[in-house]
Amino acid sequence: MAYNPTVKDIFEFIDSLAPFSTQCDWDNSGMLVGDRNKTVRKIAVVLDITTEAIEKAAEMNADLIVSHHPIIFRPARSFTDKDLPYVLAKNGIAAICTHTPLDMAKGGVNDTLSSVLGFENPVPFAEEGDLAFIRVAEIPATSGESLAKLCADKLSAVVRLADCGKTITKVAVCGGAGAEYLYDVAAAGCDAFITGDGKHHEFLDAKELGLTLIAAGHFETENPVMTVLANKLKEKFDAEVKIIPQTSPVVHIN
Repeated sequence: MAYNPTVKDIFEFIDSLAPFSTQCDWDNSGMLVGDRNKTVRKIAVVLDITTEAIEKAAEMNADLIVSHHPIIFRPARSFTDKDLPYVLAKNGIAAICTHTPLDMAKGGVNDTLSSVLGFENPVPFAEEGDLAFIRVAEIPATSGESLAKLCADKLSAVVRLADCGKTITKVAVCGGAGAEYLYDVAAAGCDAFITGDGKHHEFLDAKELGLTLIAAGHFETENPVMTVLANKLKEKFDAEVKIIPQTSPVVHIN
């Protein structure tokens, strides 16, 4: 790519990796703030666009922030000086958000998560739709507790486990809020399902279905892909790319 790419150039590159056309109906991925023709010399990469993330992006004089979660998710009737899209625009920072396209893309959220956990040759659960997020892998026989400890170690996460008690050789993986798909995963013969979040009734249902359910944190299961995305941007463009460090907003009190 020629020197000094535009926001449009970067949008098109991300679109080639994780097509925005694949996003779920309820999602709002894409270029959500800014000028498509703006020249980009510095890119900030972050899972969530927060007030702190914008402050750090402004400090580094970023022209563009690339995130996973959309900065505009639900319809808004107004943007005032306290609203994050307004703050971005005020600072001259464009925003490209790739949410569900990056969840299901090859090399995206769930392939990255599978790789971090050491699972080889994960395959998509489905070709399209929400179930295309999920990856399925065959792994050496292990227990629910051992698999949960692996997740805790590899992701530096506090893990919640509903162990159905059987040996695990086939595992499904879905970063973020994926527990609603446990019924499909169980029906497909998986022994365990690793995701980010889980509700009480989903843990109960998983055990009734004979499925071990592991919730390893929404942030922890998705954040690893930001390094992958940042590296791809560095390789492609002659622009400074910096990951803004973040930690989970959830604090665990013993």
